[in-house]
Amino acid sequence: MFWYNRKTAELTARQEFVSIHPAAEIAAEVEIGPFTTIGPDCRIGKGCRIHSNVTLFANVTMGEENEIYPGAVIGGLPQDKKYRGEETRVMIGDHNIIRENVTINSGTNLGGGLTLIGNRNLIMASCHIAHDCILENDLTLANNVLLGGHVKVESYVGIGGLAAVHHFVTIGQHAFVGGLARVTQDVPPYMLVGGNPSSIRYINLVGLKRRGFSTETLKILKQAHRWIYRSRKPRADVIQELLKRYSDQAEIKILVSFLRATAAGNQGRARQPYSRETPELPI
Repeated sequence: MFWYNRKTAELTARQEFVSIHPAAEIAAEVEIGPFTTIGPDCRIGKGCRIHSNVTLFANVTMGEENEIYPGAVIGGLPQDKKYRGEETRVMIGDHNIIRENVTINSGTNLGGGLTLIGNRNLIMASCHIAHDCILENDLTLANNVLLGGHVKVESYVGIGGLAAVHHFVTIGQHAFVGGLARVTQDVPPYMLVGGNPSSIRYINLVGLKRRGFSTETLKILKQAHRWIYRSRKPRADVIQELLKRYSDQAEIKILVSFLRATAAGNQGRARQPYSRETPELPI
């Protein structure tokens, strides 16, 4: 490995093995492996460890104490036919682990020009994070997870290996997506989904217990799952009953807000924009 010195802008080993653009900014105590390329306007925070054969294209900003494994490609141009060469970015927070051959594309104008990765996420080998994705904090993406463009993954979510997520899908906090799942619509918080196409199976009981949810809260979420997904009552009536009975329960408020956003969205996806041909939007 090579240590890049911010003050002298030199490498302590053979410099020709590493390509760092003069416009890149690299903090102290950053470890950079051989045959790695860091492009213009990249900013690497203190204590990051970048292994060999990593490529960071232009406009990648990375916080502190991240570890990037060999073969990762971050900041590549969006794989989107609407992209017209505008300058967009990838921003990564702190304490993330990005394993071998992960690809993270930069954003597009439609998504605000930004692909965003939060803090303390584990992104395992060969995952693909497409343009304009938003990944919050404390996520685990197993090997070969594929996220389409504009996907949002809220905090404390787990996604099993080889799952594929349709563009514009939102996965709510504390949810779990099973391996090999095909996810085409929003996944409500606290729920577990699986299958092809995916369906809601139960609450994410194991994950919620690991996160310290109380027995009483788990009981309430189980009741909410039964009413929403197993009863034959209209969804609107169920939601009103949940809010009436559990008016002080934060998790129920979060769940209901998420369900309403999805219902107001397009094709079961709250973030999916409507086409110009759509005559009316839902109220």
